[in-house]
Amino acid sequence: MESLPSARKFKDELYQQYARIGKCLSSDKRLEILSLLSQGPKSVENLAQQSEMSVANVSRHLQILLDARLVKFNKQGTYVIYTLGDPEVSNFLLSLWRLCESQLADISRMKEDFLQHFDDVQTLSLDEVMDKLEAGTIILLDVRPTGDFVAGHMPGAISIPIDEIDEYIQSLPRDIDVAAYCRGPFCIYSTEVVKKLQNEGFTVYRLEEGYWNGMWSLKCPL
Repeated sequence: MESLPSARKFKDELYQQYARIGKCLSSDKRLEILSLLSQGPKSVENLAQQSEMSVANVSRHLQILLDARLVKFNKQGTYVIYTLGDPEVSNFLLSLWRLCESQLADISRMKEDFLQHFDDVQTLSLDEVMDKLEAGTIILLDVRPTGDFVAGHMPGAISIPIDEIDEYIQSLPRDIDVAAYCRGPFCIYSTEVVKKLQNEGFTVYRLEEGYWNGMWSLKCPL
């Protein structure tokens, strides 16, 4: 008669598998790469540019993420394009951000220190912006990179990446309010755009919520 498997052995092997994900996420750079991929598919070169890492370093981190099946890739011409391995990865990351902000006091302190530099920046909620969009009394700018906008954005938003804002300032109408959004409450892109437009005399707001893998969230990274 075949003996039953050891419960202890089964538990040990199971938790070893779980630990594979934990070890994979022990790098701040790999977390940033996953966060960037939550915005949409990206090439290795694009990830390197946005994370300010070398292509070689990004490739090494991606290999570790690939081994844990947190990312996957396909080839488009000469480019290798990476995406999250599963939508559950994005859900897990949002849970991780919520847990970290809840349990780590340093994050709240960093948030306060960051926002105190922008006391004069006014914010609007998503509901307020949607009401204004419906009434036609506001222009909504998506200041994330173009690829992120193509992957997903709020209906009615206009794509003006932060590095192109100077080219568009003169064409923006000054008789209507402007709102800007990017990836979340800690995203510097939208705040920089709001400050720049304020200096140009626009009535402009920052949308605190960020666009994250097809949905809006207050708990997402830079």
